[in-house]
Amino acid sequence: MIENYNELFGRLVGEKDVPSEIKSAQNIKKMVPIKVTKNEIYCKRCGHKTSKNESQLPNDNFYCPNCINLGRMTLKEPLCFIEEPNLFSHQGKILTWDGKLTKEQEKCSNQIIEVINNNQTHLLWAVTGAGKTEMLFKGIAQAIKDNKRVCIASPRVDVCVELFPRIQDAFKNISVVLLHGKSSQSYFYSQLTICTTHQLLRFYHAFDVIIIDEVDSFPFVNDESLHFAVDNAVKDKSAKLYLTATPTAEMIKKIKRKQISASYLPIRFHRHLLPEATIKYVNDWRKLMKKHKLPSLLLNKIKQKIKNQQRFLLFIPKIDDLPVISEILATQYDSSLWHTVYSSDELRMEKVNDMRTEKVLFLITTTILERGVTFPGIDVIVLGADDEVFTMSSLVQIAGRVGRKKDRPTGEVLFIVDDKTKPVNNAMKQIKYMNRLAKKLNE
Repeated sequence: MIENYNELFGRLVGEKDVPSEIKSAQNIKKMVPIKVTKNEIYCKRCGHKTSKNESQLPNDNFYCPNCINLGRMTLKEPLCFIEEPNLFSHQGKILTWDGKLTKEQEKCSNQIIEVINNNQTHLLWAVTGAGKTEMLFKGIAQAIKDNKRVCIASPRVDVCVELFPRIQDAFKNISVVLLHGKSSQSYFYSQLTICTTHQLLRFYHAFDVIIIDEVDSFPFVNDESLHFAVDNAVKDKSAKLYLTATPTAEMIKKIKRKQISASYLPIRFHRHLLPEATIKYVNDWRKLMKKHKLPSLLLNKIKQKIKNQQRFLLFIPKIDDLPVISEILATQYDSSLWHTVYSSDELRMEKVNDMRTEKVLFLITTTILERGVTFPGIDVIVLGADDEVFTMSSLVQIAGRVGRKKDRPTGEVLFIVDDKTKPVNNAMKQIKYMNRLAKKLNE
């Protein structure tokens, strides 16, 4: 149930959730949410097509099963919205961040301002740890000054949670709302929104500027509904900015065809190179796990890091591996030293925060923490880096968790494999390629 009139600005809300005293407002518009054709239905909230047989309800009614997690939407209940009026006011300085950009960051920042001013579509391709967030600040500040509504979205909850306090700190005088499925914060109308890409399905022609962080990550990269949500959430005249360290082949094709413009930054803000991975071979570690054992190489590494109080992330291929590895380690070490983390873990946010605040020494995790999180001074180990779950981009992103801070710009990246696969090879090649480009900037 919405509480305030302005909660309908650029936002789709089911008619039953709109208070009766607001429903009569002249500028409220209603949208029939489902289009019915001969054999299928088309959802105007998520863009998904479903066969009539799968979506039919009694009394010639239909619903969309694809976006039901946002609340069931049916043919017979209109979606209500008010066209975005950009009713914002702010006092004091807009950008309260007082940091300085490097020469290369400044160049990218200026390109972002131009993209926002001219309502263009643009990709910022920058290595992990290049300072993408800081490069956005001046562009966002310009948009806010021009009374534009801005959204920063990411497919990953962890990215949004980490981004929120940084944006709040950089724009202390601007209202900022954080929206994701696990958030306790209620929605309110604000000039600056940070949300997961799934939350964009609730918006309609709301934003003048949309920034998609980690655009190549799951689930956004292969979900047509989320791409539809981006297009639906922005106004006809709007700026779209995509951010990543590992663009997809499709995005690179669009750059070459000049369908989108791009900025490149192959060097980290502290000017040190990306840590390059070391490969270690272990024969059939899964066979060992069935015997409730781990490779001696891995055990020795963990022992060394615990002894040296060196914080690290241990990435594993499957959720089912988490309890097994944790149980094996618990026979030798105090289990309070670590947490296990995976995507649907109900305590995921708390566990990540424990790592961030150094309450635990390491996390054993799936690919859910491959990107968007920063833990200063860590190393990473990938057990089974040759497993099909680890793509080239995920391995590059995992390696990018290391060496992100100026006071420890290096660290260990260890890939433990049975065999050297194409993704492993390509990840190592991409890191070396970016480092060659970075060296040229340092000359």
